[in-house]
Amino acid sequence: MIRPAGEDALLVETGSLELSHRLDAALRRERPARVTEIVPGPETVLVVAPGADLERLRARLAGTLARERDEGPAAGPAAGAAVVTIPVVYDGADLESVAELAGVGVPEVIARHAGRELVVGWLGFAPGFAYLTGLDPVLHVPRLDVPRTSVPAGSVAVAGPYSAVYPTASPGGWRLLGHTTLRVWDVAADPPSLFRPGTRVRFEPAGPA
Repeated sequence: MIRPAGEDALLVETGSLELSHRLDAALRRERPARVTEIVPGPETVLVVAPGADLERLRARLAGTLARERDEGPAAGPAAGAAVVTIPVVYDGADLESVAELAGVGVPEVIARHAGRELVVGWLGFAPGFAYLTGLDPVLHVPRLDVPRTSVPAGSVAVAGPYSAVYPTASPGGWRLLGHTTLRVWDVAADPPSLFRPGTRVRFEPAGPA
C-alpha cells in the first residue's frame, strides 16, 4: 500500500526490512524527479517530493516496488554494501549486567557481540543513530528500566534485538557494552553519517583508548 504522508510525501508500506532496503537502493539509483528525501524504515519507505505530481510518483513507486519484490532477496543491497569496522573498548557500565541477563560470562558477551556481522536496518531516534540488526540472540536483553539522562557519544550498546553506536551525547536506555573513539557522525562530513541502510558493520575489540 502507498498512502499520503502530509502534502509532499508518500509512505510506501513494504512489509519487510529487506524490501525496504531494496526499494531504497532502487530509488537512489534512479531517483524520481523532485524527490528530496528517501527514508527507509523497518517496513516502510518515506518518499518526500515537494511540488511533485504525487499520483504520477505513486505509480512510479508502485512499479518499482513490484519489480523489487519480484526480483527477490538476491537483489538486496547488503551483500555488496560497504563494511564499517568499529573498534570497541569493552568497558561499558552495563557489561556485567548484560552477561548476567544473558547467562554467560563477560568474555562470551564480547565474543558474541564482535563475532558476527551486523547490518544497518534504519536510522532514527537521533541524527546518525543506526539500528543494527543481526545481533546474536543470546544478547537480546531489555532496555534499562530507567533511562540515563546522558549517554556519551561513541557509546556502544544493545537493547532487544539491536545494537547501536550513540552518534552524539543524548539520553538513552540501551545497555552500554563499551565505547569507540571512531566518529560515526560528523556534521562537517559528506555524508555526515558512516551508516546508511544496508551498511554492514563489524565490531572489533580494541585495547584501552
